[in-house]
Amino acid sequence: MILSTGEEVDLLIRDCAILTLDHAHFITQGAIAVKDKKIIYVGRKDSLPRVKAERAIDAHGKVAMPGMVNCHTHVAMTLFRGLAEDKPLDAWLRKDIWPLEAKLTWEDVYWGALLGCVEMLKTGTTCFADMYFYEDAVARAVEDSGLRAVLAQGIIELKTPALGKETFKQSIDFVQNFHGAAEGRIRTWFGPHAVYSCSLELLREVRRAASEKNVGIHIHLAESSEQAEKLYKKYGVSETCLLEKIGVLGSDVLAAHCIFLSKKDMQLLRKHNVKVGYNPVANAKLGTAVSPIKELMDLGVHVGIGTDGPASNNSLDMFWNMRFAALAQKLRYKDATVMNTRKVVEMATLGGARTLGLENMIGSIEVGKRADIILVDFNKPHLKPFHDVHANLVYSTCGSDVDIVIIDGRILIEKGEVKVLDEAKVMSEAEKRAFRLISK
Repeated sequence: MILSTGEEVDLLIRDCAILTLDHAHFITQGAIAVKDKKIIYVGRKDSLPRVKAERAIDAHGKVAMPGMVNCHTHVAMTLFRGLAEDKPLDAWLRKDIWPLEAKLTWEDVYWGALLGCVEMLKTGTTCFADMYFYEDAVARAVEDSGLRAVLAQGIIELKTPALGKETFKQSIDFVQNFHGAAEGRIRTWFGPHAVYSCSLELLREVRRAASEKNVGIHIHLAESSEQAEKLYKKYGVSETCLLEKIGVLGSDVLAAHCIFLSKKDMQLLRKHNVKVGYNPVANAKLGTAVSPIKELMDLGVHVGIGTDGPASNNSLDMFWNMRFAALAQKLRYKDATVMNTRKVVEMATLGGARTLGLENMIGSIEVGKRADIILVDFNKPHLKPFHDVHANLVYSTCGSDVDIVIIDGRILIEKGEVKVLDEAKVMSEAEKRAFRLISK
């Protein structure tokens, strides 16, 4: 696509540094032009033809980069932020989180999700993958906020077949009714919770439905050592081997966590081109362990970074999670060279897009891709001096340094302020609902 002199564009970003995440990678004095939701020019500002822009942004001192992709969360769990702290995973789920979730209403999930959407927008996330209950309420929040998302209605059985059938039916309805919603910003997947919370027959049904409807599967895998041991005693194989045995594994599967993996398990994930969602902060907070991400990536497994839900992480800020993603791997392998900053930035952007099958649409700043762009203000004391853009982004940047957020060419955050929602109202309503849940 060639930009012509005098051409009209919807948005022009000029005089910025650009971290493209494609072959050009870093442009020190650049410009980006957007038309009809897509990027139509990215390059040096002195090579940009004279164009007519409906809106122009002077981005001097800022770094333009692809929006962050959070590849695993339960966004409405903002309502539980700060509750049930300092507990191991199994007790945290069974004694606190699941009983609270049983009290949730559609409106609770909507306002909790909307609060999470505001937090993600303000910290530079432009796309996220979610799995939860009342996922149609999450879809409404996505539509209202302008975000992009891959959403999965949670499917869970917990040894109650009727519950499994009901949540599976809800998931089928959700996939059919919301795929392509919000002007195409929403994709729908199936979301079986985990091997230990869904029967093998239910998981087989999910696989059949996902293949039939040509959508993905988002599942927790190998997150709990306790559950892994129980499953091994029952079936004589690991969770990963069990999923292969029943035919669930495939290139359309996003497996969150993937902590307790054997060498054979890792080879199976590579064999079936399963994508992995790495959630280092939540895993550390719940005292589980650090995923063997270096080994998975060495095998060629595609990995993205996720926050998990705000109850097990407390933050949806992907910059903080990027930093910890790098540090945790260095500690696990006792090697400072593991997980370099370029690799981590890619995992949080283009890598995340790959885990969701969206790499041809988002994840890098390239002509023809959707204009999902963030501008990070580098004119801050903690970001000076500017020696290495990747190092600054991973080890020094905070979500609050994000100045402008653009999705589909639409400016949603400007000067750090939300342009599409009443932020104060969202915070107030979500907090009221959180306290009401606790009072029940």
